[in-house]
Amino acid sequence: MADEALSRGPAPSRTRIVQWDDPRSTAEAGRNLTGLDFLRSLIARDIPAPPAILLLGIEFVSVDSGSATMRMPAAEHLFNPLGSVHGGALATLLDSVMGCAVHSTLPLGRGYTTLEFKVNFLRAATERSGLLTAVGEVVHAGRQQAVAEARLSDASGRLLATASTTCLLFNLPDGRSSPAAD
Repeated sequence: MADEALSRGPAPSRTRIVQWDDPRSTAEAGRNLTGLDFLRSLIARDIPAPPAILLLGIEFVSVDSGSATMRMPAAEHLFNPLGSVHGGALATLLDSVMGCAVHSTLPLGRGYTTLEFKVNFLRAATERSGLLTAVGEVVHAGRQQAVAEARLSDASGRLLATASTTCLLFNLPDGRSSPAAD
């Protein structure tokens, strides 16, 4: 069977073209908004999406204080050699949705970065999985750290993965900040 596939020659190649705006303008716009307002502006496309989001085909769906939802197609440009979506792409989606959930709680002048995250893969995402949906929710938002969790499901609602993260919260370099509550 493998010899037969090789004798037919290589499969037609595919092309994916990704265009993005200067990511510095997106970051600068975020300095002048609360986290929730910034994310709502991204969803409304008033502010351009970050390049990594565009590269993977991630779509911002919704955001509220402490929660965020994103989608990503189980598309072949994300496949590993086994024909399923690469775990790194799924981990990026989960890290992004948890980070946005944390970001949605931040006042003007505060930022965050991921300190650590853990992913539990429960089943493979394949071309049959359809549109993947990740939902992130903040579990704890303190003064210096926040903890969030996420769930990743396929188009039929089957759970594919869960994740958790701890994020470091800090004042942005320009010094504008509002006191955060523990």
